Amino acid sequence: MTDQQTAPLLDCLQHTARAERAAFHTPGHKQGQGAPAALVELLGQAALRADLPELPELDNLFAPEGVIEQAQELAAAAFGAEQSWFLANGSTCGLEAAVLASCNPGEKLILPRNVHQSVWSALVLSGALPVWVEPDFDPDWGIAHCLTPAQVQAALLAHPDAKAVLVVSPTYHGICGNLAAIAELTHQQGLPLLVDEAHGAHFAFHPELPPAALSAGADLSVQSIHKTLAALTQAAMLHVQGERIDRQRLASALRLLQSTSPNYLLLASLDAARRQMALEGEMLLGETLRQTAAAKQQISQIPGLSILQPLDKPGCWALDPLRLTVGVIGLGMTGFAADEILHQKLRVTAELPALHSLTFIITFGNSAADLKQLVEALQQLAAESPAALAAGSVGLELSSPPVLAPVLPVLPVSPSLSPRDAFFATAQRLPIEQVVGQLSAELVCPYPPGIPILFPGEVITPAAIHSLRQILANGGVLAGCADPDLASLSVISGSLPASL
Repeated sequence: MTDQQTAPLLDCLQHTARAERAAFHTPGHKQGQGAPAALVELLGQAALRADLPELPELDNLFAPEGVIEQAQELAAAAFGAEQSWFLANGSTCGLEAAVLASCNPGEKLILPRNVHQSVWSALVLSGALPVWVEPDFDPDWGIAHCLTPAQVQAALLAHPDAKAVLVVSPTYHGICGNLAAIAELTHQQGLPLLVDEAHGAHFAFHPELPPAALSAGADLSVQSIHKTLAALTQAAMLHVQGERIDRQRLASALRLLQSTSPNYLLLASLDAARRQMALEGEMLLGETLRQTAAAKQQISQIPGLSILQPLDKPGCWALDPLRLTVGVIGLGMTGFAADEILHQKLRVTAELPALHSLTFIITFGNSAADLKQLVEALQQLAAESPAALAAGSVGLELSSPPVLAPVLPVLPVSPSLSPRDAFFATAQRLPIEQVVGQLSAELVCPYPPGIPILFPGEVITPAAIHSLRQILANGGVLAGCADPDLASLSVISGSLPASL
């Protein structure tokens, strides 16, 4: 039986860092002896002493048979997996490896339009062909939900030659899909279900949270342990179960993608975070859930604000209660403006500002004082908002309030070039007035709604340009394109395929 009280990698790194030796190996700062004084002051001598390479006693991430192997086995037991891998390159490399392990060049992958950019990278690396499915879109909040079982079933029927299904659950806003139903449909076709669970690493450790992907039947899940648990930034895990994933090929993909000089501080933080959750997770999360519920109750009473609640919709099967999305439309300002005031003036920083809302990630790392400060800051924001000032001043009217009507994403026609071919194609920049009918060379993702409207290799339609312009006019931002003002766009050079 695994002993979750132990932390073999963490303990070994600590012991090795304290050992006295003449170090003639990397890194060049030699356990802090040659580090700049400012860096020593920032990180501390202890952290620098523990910044070590793959010494014999510290095991090898790519062929573990010592403390890393033991730590990964403990993680698998804690998270409910049959096998787990530590990731020092974030969830990005885990998602890329998952696709590389599941699809050959030219094979189809069913996936939602609102995938992380790393999945696009996976399509380029693997040569797999995307079967895009547009997720449900909430027009009231301007956010995307998860894929529904019906959508997945329709895609499977339309593409019986698909090799895998990839879904995002939970989304950035904490919205969860019905993974159990999706897993059943996927498995009926003999296909693996891959889940981008980057924001759900905490689900396995408290009964009041949505079920973890593996417990719902997923074959593979990738989790950013640093996002909602206590690992260092960039530390993540990949979990698998069952026989639908070729584990040898998965391990080979990870060797291809991960750094050959993994940071042991990141790896040890995964071991420490796992032990903390295994031993204290339910207690820590239970207290956080209680405090968060109380804070949400207070925020819901602030005039002009609203809180995203669980929705009775197929694409919103559950909602993470530790994710807080606050609507600010009633204050007469955008989420971007509210975020700037909160961050610069009130010393409260949100995770994700959007046109209609602000999203806050709450973890057990947040103190009761943090939540109190959040509530008080939102109260002050509401009291000083344009809507409140207008209501308290005779004859004062709001001047040109922002247009807050959500803009629905446009699902383009199927890619004219595969993601891989589009990546390697020659590109040129054209004025935006000349790009319609061309193949996009850029991935353009507007916030909101956080769903890419253009992927490289897709035909640029008038509707797509119209949507992007509307989003910019309403205060949104564009990510992924070289010209965020959309005066120009990169397109793939040369004539279009004759089939167009």
